[in-house]
Amino acid sequence: MTDRTQNKTAYRIERDSMGELEVPAEALYGAQTQRAVNNFPISGIPMPREFIRALGLIKQAAARSNESLGLLDSERSAAIQAAAQRVQSGELDAHFPIDVFQTGSGTSSNMNANEVISHVASTDTLPIHPNDHVNMGQSSNDVVPTAIAIASVLLATEKLLPALQHLETTIRHKADSLRDVVKTGRTHLMDAMPVTFGQELDAWAELIHRDIERIQDAIKRAARLPQGGTAVGTGINAHPQFAARFSEALSEITGVAFAPMENKFEGISAQDNAVELSGQLKTLAVSLMKIANDLRWMNSGPLAGLGEIALPALQPGSSIMPGKVNPVIPEATAMVCAQVMGNDTTITLAGQSGNFQLNVMLPVIALNLLQSLEILANTARLLADSAIAGFTVNEQRVAQSVDKNPILVTALNPVIGYELGAKIAKLAYQQGRPILEVAKEHTDLSEEQLKTLLAPLKLTRGGINQ
Repeated sequence: MTDRTQNKTAYRIERDSMGELEVPAEALYGAQTQRAVNNFPISGIPMPREFIRALGLIKQAAARSNESLGLLDSERSAAIQAAAQRVQSGELDAHFPIDVFQTGSGTSSNMNANEVISHVASTDTLPIHPNDHVNMGQSSNDVVPTAIAIASVLLATEKLLPALQHLETTIRHKADSLRDVVKTGRTHLMDAMPVTFGQELDAWAELIHRDIERIQDAIKRAARLPQGGTAVGTGINAHPQFAARFSEALSEITGVAFAPMENKFEGISAQDNAVELSGQLKTLAVSLMKIANDLRWMNSGPLAGLGEIALPALQPGSSIMPGKVNPVIPEATAMVCAQVMGNDTTITLAGQSGNFQLNVMLPVIALNLLQSLEILANTARLLADSAIAGFTVNEQRVAQSVDKNPILVTALNPVIGYELGAKIAKLAYQQGRPILEVAKEHTDLSEEQLKTLLAPLKLTRGGINQ
């Protein structure tokens, strides 16, 4: 290798099968990574941290497996595994510079990992080749789909699901504290029969609970790995036991159960598991958007809106209007949900690019799927801790709205009939009077009977109110 200086940057010469290439002197990668850096100056967005971590896990598990199969000597295996752990930790992320918009197989990123680990693990007396040793029994075509699967499963298991469980628990605790606080229900954004805050929040909690179940179900399939299929799914150049040993080693390292795909052609030629998981994340985004919008409406005002609740005041809301405070956490949540829905569209389009034996939009699937998992996890905790846990109810205003709600007359239908009920509701609305007062004037029911029939909390329990 030779060094030179140009624009105060030192370079060395690296060689690959295509010839010589200048590489920054301090870089831990080699020629193939540098070619990709030169070829794809597109977005400046590198592959996600969790994807790089997954590459490190793959190389560690592969070295351990190949050693156990007698294909890799113990000294090289130990060196590769130690270097791969540094990749996993994030210590070497600066040496993974390749743009996410690269070759559709992600070959450049696989070789980036091979070169970095080879460079870090090699010594003068123990040369370690990026292809022959680090990539032993592997192909980019099974490594990159496997990395997407590992990264998404770990991010979902370690971060998203705990965050959603925290959100569900927070909502249920808030619902319990507001179990008997009655408010006006709304359909079509118009006044409807009363509900309690507890009932309203229980619905939110159930949405999140079902989303957790959906994601857990999708993870079962995402944790089936195509590693061992190598180039096209046949397993050429991999030991027949490599796939099983690899999944066992990976499960030991991560503490998460992974298993080989029964048909590795599926996992290399298609990305349906990633598409499915993204679809469940889109469903979660729909749930979170509903919750965020409910919070924004309930918090609106405080004078000219609904003003049912007050969200925690987190920051000034205007550069020109003093004292204005906005629902910033629900707004951020809504933007995250929009981003996740857009990511899902990208993943859907990329997922159908499985031409014959290989999907050729793998890096963009990784980018969007892992971003969705990350931002949903962060948002779920923020929504729980900075919005739902701390909001307060304007009970006086809520009670006044319930008392004047003409739709309460619905409870009288079994006694006075729909037509008279409609007349009373219209009069109450026109005159701005409580329904009880108007009903007392236009029916033979006593005030005591009306109070019983129109008791707001009782009306939230359903059934015929006799």
